[in-house]
Amino acid sequence: MKWVVVALAATLGGCVSVSELERSPETLNVISGKKPKAYADCVQKQLAETRGPLEVEPYHDGLRLVVPQKLGSGPAALVDINERGSGSSIKLYERLNNFPLRLGDVKTAATRCISG
Repeated sequence: MKWVVVALAATLGGCVSVSELERSPETLNVISGKKPKAYADCVQKQLAETRGPLEVEPYHDGLRLVVPQKLGSGPAALVDINERGSGSSIKLYERLNNFPLRLGDVKTAATRCISG
């Protein structure tokens, strides 16, 4: 039993890099009518209470948000927002994307900001 707890802690607490997140399958791939800046501002506002400050950096024709982990260091998620026509294409990459008990605040925020 102790071995299982140690293995689970190592899995959940392990560091992951931005490049590793980029290679993982996206957990959200959508198009929004919002421009990249407006969408990024919305996601930052949604995550203000549950996460530390997000890193915002220029990325291709838009912005990239690097979402910090709640516990530990390193990124928990990437949100790539690229300008597309009159809106944006959005891709979300999450750490532990195939783990059913992962925190859902990032995906919830990204989904809520798609429209309106």
